[in-house]
Amino acid sequence: MAYLFTSESVSEGHPDKVADQISDALIDNFLAFDTDSKVACETLVTTGQVVLAGEVKSKTYLDVQKIARETINKIGYTKGEYMFDGNSCGVVSAIHEQSDDINRGVDRASKEQQGAGDQGMMFGYATNETENFMPLALDLSHRILIELAELRRENKDITYLRPDSKSQVTIEYSDDNIPQRIDAIVVSTQHDDFDEDETMLAKIRKDIVDILIPRVVAKLPEQIQILFNSDIKYHINPTGKFVIGGPHGDTGLTGRKIIVDTYGGKGAHGGGAFSGKDPSKVDRSAAYATRHIAKNLVAAGVADEVLVQVSYAIGVVEPMGIFIDTYGTCSFNMTDGEIAEKVSKIFDMRPFAIEERLKLRSPMYSETAAYGHMGRNNETVTKTFTQPNGEATTLDVELFTWEKLDYVDKVKEVFGL
Repeated sequence: MAYLFTSESVSEGHPDKVADQISDALIDNFLAFDTDSKVACETLVTTGQVVLAGEVKSKTYLDVQKIARETINKIGYTKGEYMFDGNSCGVVSAIHEQSDDINRGVDRASKEQQGAGDQGMMFGYATNETENFMPLALDLSHRILIELAELRRENKDITYLRPDSKSQVTIEYSDDNIPQRIDAIVVSTQHDDFDEDETMLAKIRKDIVDILIPRVVAKLPEQIQILFNSDIKYHINPTGKFVIGGPHGDTGLTGRKIIVDTYGGKGAHGGGAFSGKDPSKVDRSAAYATRHIAKNLVAAGVADEVLVQVSYAIGVVEPMGIFIDTYGTCSFNMTDGEIAEKVSKIFDMRPFAIEERLKLRSPMYSETAAYGHMGRNNETVTKTFTQPNGEATTLDVELFTWEKLDYVDKVKEVFGL
């Protein structure tokens, strides 16, 4: 029997994502001037206020207040009427030195013997239902909000948008797990105040359905475009007026959108957040590494769908183990345990090896902090960072290295494909 599956996304202006972006902007600035920085930074945002807290071990000094304000302005909170803007909000820092008890388990005389920055289990997932090997419902949810943000910045076809928004997409699947159609789309977007509520709601609905959705569809591959039809149920700002939003409408915290950040509820999640953590924290680095494994396995034809789990003990170099689940979609006669054994020989999952393989000690994290950490485009960009004393550094930074299909040939060789 056919079934429905739903995933959601939130925009860069959502309060939790504002917090994530500030935390990751701090990570990038620390790594830009000291690649060995150890950082765990949490951010809280609320009406007119930002609170920074966490632990840092670094040779560099940053103006964290300035970085927070620049991040907020870049998102689009630049007006006093939002009750939260980068130029006037208060920024309080309670960042302090990293515990020596934690650091001694991570830093070793030999970098290759670097221990895991924490215990826990991390998951990576991939499916062949989309070109970027991501679950379709989540991929579409992200795309809707990315396009909505483009419309907001253009300020041309739709001129009343504010930064906070959410989306949700429900897909109907067949018994053999093939997407059949889009059942429902939810979009809630913050907007300027209107004189007449009913007129406002009708206009927003029309603009979302007639302007936003066609722009999203036009950028999709043909096999996904055909899933859109006139029978889709649209819920546009279903509660009505949405003028009060962002950190003024709802307090935001770092790490509170981990399902949006990963696979939209498909696969599994170990529970650890990503943003605000340097790559010695395996919550982040191993989650990227397991995604890298899962994506390369699916792309190589090992299975149509793959879940990878790895687990660690704090301060211990080698992982506790690697688990593979192909959901019965393996293309040849091999058990998931046998696949896991081969995977452990292809991919070195020691923390330092992960950092080296995926180039995680570069300032690559601001781009991850909105619209998902997985399924993004691997590209190289140029970034410039400036310290309080005016010293600047310009770097070429490779983004989303865990999305590369650079191990497909190796996987095929080991599995005889």
